[in-house]
Amino acid sequence: MKYYLVAGEASGDLHGANLMKALKELDGQADFRFFGGDLMQTEGGILVKHYADMAFMGFVEVVFNLNTILKNLKKCKQDILAYQPDVLVLIDFPGFNLKIAEFAKAQDILVCYYISPKVWAWNQKRVLKIKKIVDHLFCILPFEVEFYKSWGMDIDYVGNPLLDAVDAFKPDAGFLARHNLNNKNIVALLPGSRKQEISRLLPAMLGAMHQFPHHQFVVAGAPSFNADYYTQYLGVASIPIIFNATYDILANAEAAIVASGTATLETALFNVPQVVVYKGNAITIGIARMLIKIKFISLVNLIMDKAVVTELIQEDCTAEKITQELNNLLHNAHNRQQMLADYDQLDERMGLPGASAKTAKLIIQYAKNNKALLK
Repeated sequence: MKYYLVAGEASGDLHGANLMKALKELDGQADFRFFGGDLMQTEGGILVKHYADMAFMGFVEVVFNLNTILKNLKKCKQDILAYQPDVLVLIDFPGFNLKIAEFAKAQDILVCYYISPKVWAWNQKRVLKIKKIVDHLFCILPFEVEFYKSWGMDIDYVGNPLLDAVDAFKPDAGFLARHNLNNKNIVALLPGSRKQEISRLLPAMLGAMHQFPHHQFVVAGAPSFNADYYTQYLGVASIPIIFNATYDILANAEAAIVASGTATLETALFNVPQVVVYKGNAITIGIARMLIKIKFISLVNLIMDKAVVTELIQEDCTAEKITQELNNLLHNAHNRQQMLADYDQLDERMGLPGASAKTAKLIIQYAKNNKALLK
């Protein structure tokens, strides 16, 4: 069958690649065309647009880049029509993908949405639109099941694909030696995968470094950038910037400073104590604070429904406060052990790996049923 996938950021690329791998195992004739990234490209098919040209974060940033976004939407719609897939698989990225879903539904193309839009965070009435334009919704967070049910929507809960990625990870035995990281314990810096995130968060992260001379700070580089992009924020500091090795960095880290997003959950799954940071455009944050209905921004806290990890947001995201929280993680045994104990409970709540395989099986089943109806 022919599958068209749309992922608009690094996490979507990861989940899309794992899903494509699972689809190939179940469908020997699988043919792919997609908006995505390097990981999806390694699974085969045709990469139409890289997510590096698509990921704009925040209300203000979207306005400033509206022309580019509209061009990407037009290109995606035209390409889907030309390809005529058996099924369209949209992965997270709701600002873009819900528009694509509406278009595809009008063209009688089967629409599957993997990693449901976080409509529980704000403007919950969007569920009513999703019910009209999405044929099958696959959720990955435990609390989403009851939320969608309360709106009268049946969904498929498949578990979390990050469990698949972490389970499949094979540590590189030579990682520390190859990067000259044997002498000091590591503090991992995960400043995100978008320019806006890196430019706003990395300076504050690095500002804490000088208070921890006995630790080695290591930046997990996003694959859509090169080392030169990061060095503009380093000043005279000599810090390793390592690409395509985030899991190896986490596997060897004593603590981490992490941009809010998927990486917070990945860090927890590696049992690395962390402080979560986020800083956006002031107008964007002001709008978000008026609209958003949730108590936390990190996935760890959202899933656990309590403050497991400290969140330093906007004006609290400073080198001084990061230093204070990092010191608690490294030198306060009680705080550290409490977070690790909460991580154990998180593991229980998350369940077992297998989300990619479950989702692939359901997508193929729904696509076959749809083809039979069209005959």
